[in-house]
Amino acid sequence: MQLLDVLSQHTVPASLKQLATATQLHPSTAHRILGVMVDNRLVDRIEPGTYRLGIRLVELGSLVKSRISVRQEALPHMQELHRTLGETVNLSVRRDDEVVYIERTAEGNTMMRVVQIIGAHAPLHITAVGKVFLAADTPQRVADYATRTGLPRYTENTLTDAQKLMLELGEIRNRQYAFDNEEAERGVCCVGAGIHNDEGQLIAGLSVSAPTERFRKAWAESVRQAAERISRAMGYQAPRR
Repeated sequence: MQLLDVLSQHTVPASLKQLATATQLHPSTAHRILGVMVDNRLVDRIEPGTYRLGIRLVELGSLVKSRISVRQEALPHMQELHRTLGETVNLSVRRDDEVVYIERTAEGNTMMRVVQIIGAHAPLHITAVGKVFLAADTPQRVADYATRTGLPRYTENTLTDAQKLMLELGEIRNRQYAFDNEEAERGVCCVGAGIHNDEGQLIAGLSVSAPTERFRKAWAESVRQAAERISRAMGYQAPRR
């Protein structure tokens, strides 16, 4: 494993001496282990006596990727967040101009209606996660969404002005989370953050919703960090700031 880790850090083939030094393995030990990995295509031997990661790792990586489920990876983190905050935690994905809720953790006696039913959907501009998805779009795509949908009003707090929506999306890009301030349903607030895959694509959103009187904006950082942990489980590596 140490040899694989060191090889992953080399953009060009590495020599046996380099690998032995970096792993603090005796050269003969490193050579023996590398020979087994070469036989199993985990490592390629490049002449003269240098090594690089092998094609078998690509095959295994593709297999792992095909079996990763965002719902499966997210659920333990959702349950932990629910235990910490004691409120409804939602997992949603984008489908065209809407978000669709695919998982939740909540108490059985919850009275909230909008985001608690798996399979329910809502326009992007009225939900926290929906706004996270819009914030990832280009300004032109956001403008097209506004024109296409007309930004319908659901409550008196719904953002129905395209310019105001654009300004809020800019803030969301900077802070990496979004709020729904009773914009989808009166008496219900929400905070959401994005989940990315190994290619850096925004594939889902994590959110916490609660009655307005219990909702706390301070939850935002906990939601963002939980979404970050799920992203890492999906193979995402955040760019260095």
